[in-house]
Amino acid sequence: MHTVAVLVLALTLAGCAASTPVLYPNAHLSRVGQPQAQRDIVECRQFADQYVASGGAGAVAGSTAVGGGAGAAIGAAGGAVRGSPGTGAAVGAATGATAGFLRGLFKASEPSPVYKNFVNHCLRERGYEPVGWQ
Repeated sequence: MHTVAVLVLALTLAGCAASTPVLYPNAHLSRVGQPQAQRDIVECRQFADQYVASGGAGAVAGSTAVGGGAGAAIGAAGGAVRGSPGTGAAVGAATGATAGFLRGLFKASEPSPVYKNFVNHCLRERGYEPVGWQ
């Protein structure tokens, strides 16, 4: 049980690691340096936050609810075969909700394509050349 808890924690933390723009080492980046580039990335992300809805919390909640409902249905069906549909539904709901929650966390941690494009545009206006996100 302890190993499972550690694995879930590690996966959750890995899912929370936000991706960030990767900048091509052009003349502008060489001139301003990495510390200034990081400040500009933060400013462009804050600017994007004002105009692009992320929907992260809603995605996690929705994924948790869907996982819980699906898990309950599957657990009830499995439990009915063994003679205890209520217990099966409870175990299935808990398992499904946990899986849905983790899936939602991973999905919510990745910025949307619109958000990435917004940040990339902001960085290009400042003289950088974003080449992707990681």
